Amino acid sequence: MAERAKKDKPATARQEQAQDIERIKRRLDMLDHRLDSIDSMVTAVAERVMQQPVALNITCPHCGKNIEIAILGSQKPTK
Repeated sequence: MAERAKKDKPATARQEQAQDIERIKRRLDMLDHRLDSIDSMVTAVAERVMQQPVALNITCPHCGKNIEIAILGSQKPTK
């Protein structure tokens, strides 16, 4: 009976290891999907910003005048 328990341990350990590997694969797939979603959102925001002017209003620390800097995008960002 003790011999049978010893023989079953490697099989059980292999099953647990296979389950752990599958669980890690699923988690990596979920992480990959999340990163793809984040990439899509960032790309959409960058494209939207590139289509519209961005204006920065800065006050000069020396003279106190307001300075407006407008940035216009003319090309789609590349990866």
